[in-house]
Amino acid sequence: MTDDTATIAEAGQRILDGVRTAVVGMDEPLTIALATILAGGHVLFEDVPGLGKTLAARSLASALGLELRRLQCTPDMLPGDVTGSYVYVPATGEFEFRPGPLFTGLLLADEINRTTPKTQSAMLEAMAEAQVTVEGNRFALPSPFHVIATSNPIEYEGTYALPEAQLDRFMVRLSVGYPAAEDESRIVIERMRRQTADARVAPVIDAARLRGIQAAVERIHVDPDVVAYCVELTRATRRAANVAVGASPRGSQALVLLGRALAALDGRGYVRPDDIKRIAVPVLAHRLTLTPQAWAQGADPAAVVETAVAQTPVPPTIAAAR
Repeated sequence: MTDDTATIAEAGQRILDGVRTAVVGMDEPLTIALATILAGGHVLFEDVPGLGKTLAARSLASALGLELRRLQCTPDMLPGDVTGSYVYVPATGEFEFRPGPLFTGLLLADEINRTTPKTQSAMLEAMAEAQVTVEGNRFALPSPFHVIATSNPIEYEGTYALPEAQLDRFMVRLSVGYPAAEDESRIVIERMRRQTADARVAPVIDAARLRGIQAAVERIHVDPDVVAYCVELTRATRRAANVAVGASPRGSQALVLLGRALAALDGRGYVRPDDIKRIAVPVLAHRLTLTPQAWAQGADPAAVVETAVAQTPVPPTIAAAR
């Protein structure tokens, strides 16, 4: 099936409506998470426990028709527990590769900061190249393949902060935040109505349709001025006084890729600067490394990005004027 922006927007709305039957009060994070998957990226949900991050990931996987595997990260987990490993088969007298949980449509890595950097890095090749290498042999992952990870930022004992190389593989880092009072009431009421903790979401599309939508998103027009705007925003993070390492060109690419997906969900065939402003913080903030002085003073990378957005001139493109 050939998808145009109208059909992508309609499918996206049905997916979000389906997810909202289980997840309450997360409209913006859910929209950006869905756009990230349509753009071919990976999502990191970072916030305090109990806000529904895991439920949101499960619900998105169900609505997208993807096979979901959940990996509960722990300190004793080994890389082979993620990628899979060779096991001896007595019947044949040979070693046979047994795929790990990475071989799925959507991997939910729950509390990813509870496992060691060695195991975290086992996901790097998978997230970047959709393949794993075990004992010199490469194995392709299913297509599409996406990772949604959750992280708890308030606990430090028994946790391992994600290294910069791992954080950079996530297209966005999203914060859910506490729900409004009326949303929290709805959460409690819906739980009582279901009479079970299990909130199921029916599939809206399947993996084949998702691949078609992702291919259509790649064809969304991006004006050269908008590309230059994305590059300038990213470069501004490198010039900030309290930043030791700014966002890499992967940040510029992520702004463009995710901007196209947001435009498609909005039913547009072109990207506007407002799309880029909307996603600048979730795309760029987690890619910054603050100076030790800024870190000690409690500086916020999100504030650095917000300053860059405020100070970077918006291009007067034809697309922006439409």
